[in-house]
Amino acid sequence: MQKIIVDTNVIVSSLISKGYPFKIINDLILNDLVEVQLSDEVFKEYLEVLSRPKFSKYPEFVVNAEIVLFRIYELSRKITPKEKLKIIHDDNDNRLLELAIESKAQYLITGNSSDFTFDRIEETIILNPTEYWENYRPNHE
Repeated sequence: MQKIIVDTNVIVSSLISKGYPFKIINDLILNDLVEVQLSDEVFKEYLEVLSRPKFSKYPEFVVNAEIVLFRIYELSRKITPKEKLKIIHDDNDNRLLELAIESKAQYLITGNSSDFTFDRIEETIILNPTEYWENYRPNHE
């Protein structure tokens, strides 16, 4: 089973529109077709971002976010990175990189191309949701 890491922005996008982030979350993750790698720090970021006041004006968003986060947590493989990195200026992004190294995930999926200006860290390929869906998703012909 593919081991993936999902940046928070992919989850947010999946709750707003029905594009590739939605397909990754709903078709692959929630159907347990990939194994999400998750650390406590990354999950805390998910919770913090998805509970921001700007989303509370959309009750459906809040309810769906809670459901999605609960399922991701339930289905994920919990990892505790041993190494602390300072590669990117945003510490939350560094937490994703630490998780990638420790878990040896195949893919880190992010919509953040301004901070992730490189396409790999050790064994993990860093790519956006479209690239992942069109080229690397399981059972992709």
